[in-house]
Amino acid sequence: MERLREVFKRKEKLLVAYLMAGYPSLEDSLEAFTAVLEGGADVLEVGFPFSDPVADGPTIQRAHEEALKRGVRLRELFGLLSELRRRFPSVPMLVMTYYNPIFRKGTAAFAEELLKSGGDGLIVPDLPPEEAGPLREELIKRGLAFVPLAAPTSTERRLKLICESAAGMVYFVSVLGTTGERDELPLERIREKLESYRRLCSEPAVVGFGVSRPEQARAVAALADGVVVGSALVKLAGRRDFKALKELTRSLKEACRAA
Repeated sequence: MERLREVFKRKEKLLVAYLMAGYPSLEDSLEAFTAVLEGGADVLEVGFPFSDPVADGPTIQRAHEEALKRGVRLRELFGLLSELRRRFPSVPMLVMTYYNPIFRKGTAAFAEELLKSGGDGLIVPDLPPEEAGPLREELIKRGLAFVPLAAPTSTERRLKLICESAAGMVYFVSVLGTTGERDELPLERIREKLESYRRLCSEPAVVGFGVSRPEQARAVAALADGVVVGSALVKLAGRRDFKALKELTRSLKEACRAA
């Protein structure tokens, strides 16, 4: 978690880049992660594929399916994370996965493997804060972050609960529905929700879902501590267009700086 804490101390708007591990192959995903880091991403969100990714839209769903179809296993995913840590020792790396793989492996075993592989924490979109206690405990005692999600419909009472479960940062979902590129974002609603959150919590807040273009990143970064971009990057990774991936990341980071 310390790497994550340190990057927020820079007092600049962060770019969190999401990509799917093992998509379109393990080797290609390693190259894709490298491209976004060379493009200026501050934090990596490393997606672990799962068969029922309920929070994800078509682009990322396809990435889940293709990675699993190629037979990628949890052991290989942690191996990829270890290689990323070897190459980029100071970059915060958060694993985003669903609860089923964690439950099957065991919360303590999963947290221990995450620590050994060089990860900094977990984002689990289908695990509500009311049920997150056992996993959060295993992460915290190993110095790892637990990043809960806040929805556009979250009340102040729920935001307080989310804040109490957070360790490292909170992930704000900008729109109702699943991940995916959007033409427009509800900026005023995002502003209001973040204002409510900041009255209750001091953990940094990043905003994701729907952000895909530099002008959107700039608008959202003006409101939040950071911006998460996923589908637009995953699409380029799937095409193996690593040059375009690096260029888009660079333009997104420049937009965050401009905010």
